[in-house]
Amino acid sequence: MTDGDAGRMADHWPPSCLIVIPCLNEAAHIGSLLDLLEPSARRLDARIVVVDGGSSDGTQQIVSELAKEYPALILLENKKRIQSAAVNLAIELLGEGVEYLIRIDAHGGYPEDYCDRLLEEALATGADSVVVSMETTGSGLVQRAAAAAQNSKLGTGGSKHRHQAAGEWIDHGHHALMRISAFEAVGGYDESFSHNEDAELDHRLRQAGFRIWLTARTQMTYYPRSTFKGLYLQYLGYGRGRARNILKHRVVPKVRQMAPLMILPFAILATLSFLHWAAALPFLLWAATCLVYGALLAIRGRDLNLLLAGPSAMVMHFAWSLGFWQQLLSSGLSGEAT
Repeated sequence: MTDGDAGRMADHWPPSCLIVIPCLNEAAHIGSLLDLLEPSARRLDARIVVVDGGSSDGTQQIVSELAKEYPALILLENKKRIQSAAVNLAIELLGEGVEYLIRIDAHGGYPEDYCDRLLEEALATGADSVVVSMETTGSGLVQRAAAAAQNSKLGTGGSKHRHQAAGEWIDHGHHALMRISAFEAVGGYDESFSHNEDAELDHRLRQAGFRIWLTARTQMTYYPRSTFKGLYLQYLGYGRGRARNILKHRVVPKVRQMAPLMILPFAILATLSFLHWAAALPFLLWAATCLVYGALLAIRGRDLNLLLAGPSAMVMHFAWSLGFWQQLLSSGLSGEAT
């Protein structure tokens, strides 16, 4: 950062911002998250907006009680339930005259100065969007194994925002901060997307000439699903979302996305192994690769529980591939482009 950058930051500090938390059934986490963010909100003169999608576990009651202590805390009802609609609603109702949106995941972990660092990066770089790296971690057996898989290239394909950043301009990353004028200029999130809405929006931002900066100054912690069923359903949705994104914008999948696309065809081909054993080879090779990779992670981490990282990666790959092909085929049969 140059002296000129520091001077401009001082002149504009703190820029106005809105901290938005989409959530649904996060009673176990929302209280501690709001306690963490409240000092930042006071320091930055920002409002915290929890947009709840109809929680049935007491989340709304927790937020309502904390709002009595935290004047900057606001609770909104998100009748559409999905995250894209939650953020759009917050900006529509409370974004007027505010410069930046900071999006917080209710199920994530953050450093105490997270919001400060994001705003500093936005001012220093002039970025329209600042995205962050994600460190995935877990506590239970399956969650820890899923975290190990997601932190590895086997699970992410080398996606830059899944690893420690060095600070660079990129095409897509985990959404953290966005200039509200840029967000509104491209129409906000597409609410027809229940998954992959961030990548879809990033595509439109880039098409409109806006810039996305992956910061090295802060990151978030992500807690994966704690069951194989939850992991499967999550990645099924991710696959569908990616297919809808590709269909909507007519883009070619990246190489790291092409590889898992082949898992469903491999599985279908393997059902023909009764005709010839070679039909099962691609599927068996993929399965062996995942299991061996998981074993290597367990050896490196000196933790036998990480042997489940291999099966976790298999669940992720298969569900993503199945979701992608389901969406692609259903869109083709219905004649829809999105």
